[in-house]
Amino acid sequence: MFNWYREITPRERKTFWGCFGGWALDALDVQMFSLAIPALIATFGLDKTDAGLIGGVTLVSSALGGWIMGAVSDRIGRVRALQLTIAWFSLFTMLSAFATGFGQLLVLKALQGFGFGGEWAAGAVLMAEVIRPAHRGKAMGSVQSAWAVGWGAAVLLYSAVYLLLPPELAWRIMFGIGVLPALLIIYVRRHIPEPERFTDSASRPGAGGPGPLAIFGPGVLRLTAMGALVGVGAHGGYHALMTWLPTYLKTERHLSVLGTSGYLALIIGAFWCGCIASAYLMDRLGRRWNLVLFAACCIVTVQAYVFLDLGDSAMLLLGLPLGFFAAGIPASLGALFNELYPAEMRGAGVGFCYNFGRIVSAGFPVLVGHMSGNMPLGTAIGVDAGIAYALVILAVIALPETRGKDLADGAAGH
Repeated sequence: MFNWYREITPRERKTFWGCFGGWALDALDVQMFSLAIPALIATFGLDKTDAGLIGGVTLVSSALGGWIMGAVSDRIGRVRALQLTIAWFSLFTMLSAFATGFGQLLVLKALQGFGFGGEWAAGAVLMAEVIRPAHRGKAMGSVQSAWAVGWGAAVLLYSAVYLLLPPELAWRIMFGIGVLPALLIIYVRRHIPEPERFTDSASRPGAGGPGPLAIFGPGVLRLTAMGALVGVGAHGGYHALMTWLPTYLKTERHLSVLGTSGYLALIIGAFWCGCIASAYLMDRLGRRWNLVLFAACCIVTVQAYVFLDLGDSAMLLLGLPLGFFAAGIPASLGALFNELYPAEMRGAGVGFCYNFGRIVSAGFPVLVGHMSGNMPLGTAIGVDAGIAYALVILAVIALPETRGKDLADGAAGH
C-alpha cells in the first residue's frame, strides 16, 4: 500500500513531510482546546454556551482563513503562504495562554482559527501541484491521516500536563506549547521549493490576477457550487454524528466506556485507517467513486448503529467502521477540489469548497438537537447524517472525474 512512497522524488517526499507535519501540528493545537474546555470553564467562570461560542467563532474564522489565504497563495506562492499561516496560528495559540478573560480568549482563538484554515488550503494546493498525478490521491489522503497523529499527541500531552500541574495552570502550559509548530517554518524554508509556476518569472502571478471571487465566474461556477455541496455533506455528516454520538451512547445506550482512554484510542486508530484506505482507493477507483463508496458505507453504518437492537459489545465494535468510513470522506476532498480548478484560482477554489462546508456544517448538530425534542436522539442522528452523506453522493456524481489530471504548473512527472 505504501510502495508509492518509494517511487516519488526527494522533492515530493520533503513536500509530503512538510505538509504532514503542518497538519498534525494543526490538529495538536485544535484538539488541545477541546480537552482544555473544563479548565477554561472553571478559570473564567464560563458556561457551556460561552465555550461553544469560542468553538463556533474559531470554526467560522478558520473557514474564512481557508478561502482568503487560499486566494493569497494564488498570488504570492504556496510555500510563502504556508509559512505565513504556520507562523500566524502558532503565534495566536501561544498568546491564548496569556488570556485573562473570556473576551480576550474569544478574539485570540478566532485569530488562531484564521491561520489554521489558511494552512490547510495552502498546504493542500502545494501538495497537489508537487506530487505526480499517479500518486496524488495516496499522498494527499495520507497527509489527512496526520490529523489522527496530532489528535493522539494532544491526548498524550493533556494526560501528562494535567497529571503534573493543577488545571488552572495546565491549560496555559498546553496553549504555550502551541508555539512549537513555528519551528516547522525552518524545515519548509530549507527543504520545500515553490512549484515552478512561482519560480518562473515569465509565468509568476501578478497583482492583476483573479481574486477570491473568480471561482464564481463563468466556466467554474457550477464546479464551485457542486464542490461546496460536497463539502457541506462531508462535514455535516461528520459533525452530526460525532458531536452527538457520545451523548447518544451514554443516555440512550447507557454505555460508560466512552470516558476511557482505550475507547478514544480505538476511535483515533479507526480515523487513521480510514484516511489511509481512502488515500489508496481514490487512485484506484477515481475520486468520484471513492467518495460514493465511503458515503454509502457511512449511510448504512450509521443507520445500523442507531436503529438496530445491538448489544453493548456490538455497539462498541461498530464504532470502528463508523469512524473509519467517516474519516475516508474528508481524506478525499483535497485531491478532488484541487483538480477542479485552473492554477490561477486553485487556492481560492480549494479553500472555499472545503471551508464553506465547515461553516454550513455547524448547523447540522443544532438540527439534531432540535429534532431530538420530538423523536429519539438516535433517530435524529440517523436522519441528519443520512441526508448529509446522501448529499455527498448526489453532488459528487455531478462533478467530472479528475483522477490522473496533470496540474501542469509544478506537478512532478508531467
